[in-house]
Amino acid sequence: MESVPQTAKEIVYSLPTRLKLDKVDDSTNSTFHFKLDGPTGGEFTAVIKDKAVTVSDGLVGEASCVITAKASDYEDLELGRGNPQMMFMMGKIKVTNLGEVMKFITFFQRLA
Repeated sequence: MESVPQTAKEIVYSLPTRLKLDKVDDSTNSTFHFKLDGPTGGEFTAVIKDKAVTVSDGLVGEASCVITAKASDYEDLELGRGNPQMMFMMGKIKVTNLGEVMKFITFFQRLA
């Protein structure tokens, strides 16, 4: 990666370059919807399938997990500016499927 993505949209779109192929198997098939409120966010779909990730604008298909946050809070989470456990406990980051998001975390290189 040449430069570290800074906005929520850039961070979500960086997922394909951060995928850890050794952590994803052939049977992995998950769809994540991101609802990131604010000028640097938006709504996105990330699909992990066939050992690859595709990201698109909008909420496409049925999600295995929906991640909802303010774009600025998601940026803080991904860029290491916030304590992930506290952000979840305080409701700054909301997820609909904790098991799926825990797998998601292991699939990608951290930004910070």
